[in-house]
Amino acid sequence: MDKKLLGRWGEEKAAEYLRGKKYEIIGMNYACRFGEIDIIAGDRSYIAFVEVKLRKNADFAQAREFVTKAKQRRIIAAAQLWLAGNATDRQPRFDVIEIYTGDASRGNIRINHIQNAFEVNV
Repeated sequence: MDKKLLGRWGEEKAAEYLRGKKYEIIGMNYACRFGEIDIIAGDRSYIAFVEVKLRKNADFAQAREFVTKAKQRRIIAAAQLWLAGNATDRQPRFDVIEIYTGDASRGNIRINHIQNAFEVNV
């Protein structure tokens, strides 16, 4: 499957997972000059800026390890821009959702939601 299509598939799986956890999906694939946010989702207390990482397995490294400090800075900058234009009383948070496909043809998908995966260091 095309890498971009596979990424979108993973983001949709992550959104389905979040909906199942009673999150409201506010936006997907928010892009600005600073970077892109895969999913913006909210619950009662938080507005979560979610980075989705899709891998076949964790044999080489865990998917969250691919959210580098540079990537975190781009996500934070994009989130700050989004927040400047979208008023909310909810506390911002940065999450990572890891999706391991394993044998996806058999429905063997593992999702790991890491809340507050990284912090804003101002």
